[in-house]
Amino acid sequence: QVQLVESGGGLVQAGGSLRLSCAASGRTFNTYTMGWFRQAPGREREFVAAANYIGDTAYNTDSVKGRFAISRDNAKNTVFLQMNSLQPEDTAVYYCAAHLGVNIITRDQYDYWGQGTQVTVSS
Repeated sequence: QVQLVESGGGLVQAGGSLRLSCAASGRTFNTYTMGWFRQAPGREREFVAAANYIGDTAYNTDSVKGRFAISRDNAKNTVFLQMNSLQPEDTAVYYCAAHLGVNIITRDQYDYWGQGTQVTVSS
C-alpha cells in the first residue's frame, strides 16, 4: 500500500511558477513509476508528466511542453512538478499517482492516487 500526499498548489498570476510536491509512504518508492495528472472543472482527467525510477520521463507535450518539469528524489520518497509560465488554462486539481513497475503510463491506470492539490492561475 502506498499513500500519496500532494502539496504546493495555490493561486498564482499568469506567467508565474509553482512547484508541486508529492510525498509517498513506504520503503519501495524506487520501484514505482510516478505520474502527475490534472483535472479541470467539466473536463476529463489529463496526463501531465511521469517519471520512472531509472530516469525516464514523459510529458503531455501538447499541454505542457517546455514549461513543466518532473523530478524525483528517491531518497526522500518525493516527486516534484515544477510548473513555469503558468497560464489560466493550467487551472485544475493536480493529482499525484503511482504504479508498480518501470513502464511509463500516460493513461490513468495507476494503482495509487493522492487527494489532489488545487492550482489556480489568474489572468
